[in-house]
Amino acid sequence: MSQYGATVLRLFLGVTFLMHAYLALVVYGPAGAVEFNARMGIPLPEVAAWFTILAHGVGGIMLILGLWTRVAALANLVVMLGALVFVHLPQGYFLTAVLVDNTPRPAGYEYVLLLVGATLAQVLLGGGALAVTRRG
Repeated sequence: MSQYGATVLRLFLGVTFLMHAYLALVVYGPAGAVEFNARMGIPLPEVAAWFTILAHGVGGIMLILGLWTRVAALANLVVMLGALVFVHLPQGYFLTAVLVDNTPRPAGYEYVLLLVGATLAQVLLGGGALAVTRRG
């Protein structure tokens, strides 16, 4: 059954990352993603925004299909580590709503830390059962 555990993880991560790509590409737009990255002090904000959109979008689809799972998970691991270090780590552990000057701010790294751990596990596990490519 462990191969099916890897499959469940792969599907849930794939959907989550695909929705994050949608948020960055459609809701915020690339310019908004670049602006957010610049505000957070992320190096090369334009490159980081497009890398995030592509890693989450293309990588999310690849995870859902089980196509080169480890590569897709690794690309997303880079993004999530960046989110952990540059955005969430300074805000403490707990994921709570924080208002600064009546403006909501992202808070806490518990969710991002969970995604980092789950994505790292996917890199190590591979695609599991029902993956298009079983070795990647």
